[in-house]
Amino acid sequence: MKNLSEQSMKAVPLHLAMIMDGNGRWAEQRDLPRIIGHRKGVEAVRKVVDECLALGIRYLTLFAFSSENWGRPRQEVDALMLLLLDYLASQRQKMLDNGIRLQVIGDLSRMTATVQQAIAEAVQVTSAGTGLTLVLALSYGGRDEILRAVKRILAQVQAGNLDPERLDADTFAAGLDLAEMPAADLMIRTSGEMRLSNFLLWQSAYTELYFTDVLWPDFNLDELNKAFADYCQRRRRFGLTDDQLQI
Repeated sequence: MKNLSEQSMKAVPLHLAMIMDGNGRWAEQRDLPRIIGHRKGVEAVRKVVDECLALGIRYLTLFAFSSENWGRPRQEVDALMLLLLDYLASQRQKMLDNGIRLQVIGDLSRMTATVQQAIAEAVQVTSAGTGLTLVLALSYGGRDEILRAVKRILAQVQAGNLDPERLDADTFAAGLDLAEMPAADLMIRTSGEMRLSNFLLWQSAYTELYFTDVLWPDFNLDELNKAFADYCQRRRRFGLTDDQLQI
């Protein structure tokens, strides 16, 4: 990245999470249909993925469609599913050429069979990728993820495979959707809203948060530079003191 020093580039996050907010508002401000904002948002996704790949960021998790988004007008939901299908098809070769491994988290049972099949195929064909792991959170909610993890643990206990007295944070986290990945180091949210909106609730306990007023379709590499520059100034203590960190 052009605006980051060599020292700062060493401090870019291992795992970046993003709440891509503001597509609809971007369109409404221009008296355009909301779907136009979502299409512009996909262009921003492509740019951010390219930059994260270039920087060597290992994990990028994008909040693409929440469990609450199912309550939106049917026409908008259907249009979003078509955009998803188009993204998976158009980016497939690019992911293969660049070693991008696609992962998807969330309750996919609510998706149509066509969408589920397209997701499964994209995940399978990119599974050997060793570069960036791109995670799409689809039909995802943090509370739902935690509840699903609890159900998995209860099933283990009932089957006699887990002693509840031995349950700890690591055992619980192993049942979450992102069990194979480190917690997000930095979470960026666009559009000026300052809340997690049910995203990665368990994993964000010590995630650095960055909020920007920029709407997602306008989020570009300069804005990403600003977020990373701010992140590089943070001192992550994880509950410890400065003196302890210097030992």
